[in-house]
Amino acid sequence: LTFLSSHWLLAWMGLEISTLAILPLMAQHHHPRASEATTKYLLIQACATGMLLFATTLNAWTDMMWNIVEMKDSMAIALATLALALKLGLAPFHFWLPEVMQGLDLTTGLILATWQKLAPFALLFQISHATLPSLLTAIGLTSAALAAWGGLNQTQLRKILAYSSTAHLGWMIIIIQYSPNLAMLSLGIYIFMTMAAFLILKETSSTKISVLSLSWSKGPMMAATLILILLSLAGLPPLTGFMIKWYILEEMTKQGMFLPATLIVMSALISLYFYIRLGYFTTITLFPNTTKIKTLWRRKNKPDKIT
Repeated sequence: LTFLSSHWLLAWMGLEISTLAILPLMAQHHHPRASEATTKYLLIQACATGMLLFATTLNAWTDMMWNIVEMKDSMAIALATLALALKLGLAPFHFWLPEVMQGLDLTTGLILATWQKLAPFALLFQISHATLPSLLTAIGLTSAALAAWGGLNQTQLRKILAYSSTAHLGWMIIIIQYSPNLAMLSLGIYIFMTMAAFLILKETSSTKISVLSLSWSKGPMMAATLILILLSLAGLPPLTGFMIKWYILEEMTKQGMFLPATLIVMSALISLYFYIRLGYFTTITLFPNTTKIKTLWRRKNKPDKIT
């Protein structure tokens, strides 16, 4: 509904339906952390959609226009951009995302990190041409930098992937005003890489680094694939993630954005550390504890648990 709508009220209804649809999946385990994460998510998304509705109503009051593409009021555009940044988990409104992700199982976390990003990003895609370039640049830079710093000291894999989501969306937001098609391509590749990472973690039942370190002896091919995915998310050549970041930096230099390009590359170097740390613990380090994981021929697939 949000993808197909050109009217703000229909888009707002689509966002609300998308939010309400994932709430039962988040609360299905009847765990205190799941209930807390569901409540936090509902309050944050309700605040964001309320701010978005206020912005669109302000635009309709000043210009008598409900069309998404034809927003003209600068205050309404800025409010709508900040509301969509809050829905996406962009800095400085990203603090809810790691906490919510930590209370979910890996399957629901996968949906939250991928599918739930599409509708707000589609709306941001449509209004990006009218948004202040300095606002989008500031949001993108702070998202990449704060997410890189936030993920440094984490041991929970879901929190690391949440910070990774914020950092990658920062790269997309900073380029969406100049090359929307490149931003959409970057979003698609990010979704595929994140989906692969979540599915491998679900298969190995890994939610912490200490558990991830045991996966190499259990499934070497799966661990090697996870390392390649993590290095691609980090942006190391010759992997796919490097090519996307290279194109984004090339477009930024064409636009004369030399200082933002330098700053976002420095933040990518910081985030590279925790990706390489995950790869190091996956392949080289074995934590000094006894594995409780049964061998493959005795193991049965169990439903996700929140740990």
